[in-house]
Amino acid sequence: MAAVASRRPAPRSIPDPWLKPGIFIGALFPLAWLIIRAAGSGLGSDRIREIENELGLSALIFLIAATACSPVKRLWGWTWSMRVRRELGLFAFFYALIHFGIYFVDQFPNWGAIPDDIVKRPFITVGFTALLLLVPLAVTSTKGSVKRLGYLRWQQIHWLVYPAAALAAVHFIWRVKRDVSQPLAYAAILGVLLAIRVVWWLQKRYAEGQALK
Repeated sequence: MAAVASRRPAPRSIPDPWLKPGIFIGALFPLAWLIIRAAGSGLGSDRIREIENELGLSALIFLIAATACSPVKRLWGWTWSMRVRRELGLFAFFYALIHFGIYFVDQFPNWGAIPDDIVKRPFITVGFTALLLLVPLAVTSTKGSVKRLGYLRWQQIHWLVYPAAALAAVHFIWRVKRDVSQPLAYAAILGVLLAIRVVWWLQKRYAEGQALK
């Protein structure tokens, strides 16, 4: 019996077991800090606008972080980034949903004007479109979805993160009326990440073309 037991493979340990719980706790910090400030008087005179701005910014930051996971792995070999990509993407959706929820509640009782707002105000149009693009990503974020859809179709769905992130950046730029230095900085970071993906895609297409010759 002892010999049989000794041949059993040792249980696999989870690499960096603190990583996902740490990101989960850290990702909730912007919301917790916002609640603390809202409970006091730390949000200024236009509290609703400040809350919307900070929630939207958090959503954009998590979107950019999720978009950066593949380049981080490929350029520096940091495999941990791929293990947290799903978590980062879900937090991006979480903050984007609350961001829209605050806007929705703020329109009370004139909720009938929201469709007109979405259609007629470009920055709301692109922001709402970005939120809609994130919905299928959140719904299919489980491992069961990969098996049910097949990896190729699942991957095609999750490419929506790139137009969603681009639209979120445009939403931020158009929402800010004066100093656009901050939204442009985030847009520049996202632009670099998207450019890297485009270069990789072109390299892959070139390699495939060469292989067929």
